[in-house]
Amino acid sequence: MTNDNWEGAIAVLRLASQLVDGIQEGLARRGFNDVRPAHGFAFARISEGDATTGDVAEHLGITKQAAGQLVKYLVAHSYVIRQLDERDARARLLLLTERGRACISAAEAAAEETVDGWKSQLGPQAFTHLQMALLMITTPGRLRPSW
Repeated sequence: MTNDNWEGAIAVLRLASQLVDGIQEGLARRGFNDVRPAHGFAFARISEGDATTGDVAEHLGITKQAAGQLVKYLVAHSYVIRQLDERDARARLLLLTERGRACISAAEAAAEETVDGWKSQLGPQAFTHLQMALLMITTPGRLRPSW
């Protein structure tokens, strides 16, 4: 990898870290200091609907046991509830609670604040160019962790 490409890759990773850190800080300021980035990725899958713990595991790229612990934490902290799946009596669907939906809204607001900071640094025109370039090179699809 050439030095320019390496520096570009590092810059993108730093930008992603800044966004995650900005969301975490914004969540804490809004009273959601008990959630972590992995929880946000789980919320992304659960909010799509018809999600089971197995679906969360697949989405996050982790074992069902690890997803089970994560879901147990979210249930214990009143972000998610489990509900019987009418299509499969053995399955439990995961649903966001009002607190879970409020956490997502808080994360969205925190992300917007972070991005607004970048827009202020770059200016509106340069930010629009950056945003267009990122949209051109990113793959559409589910929001999922990169680990």
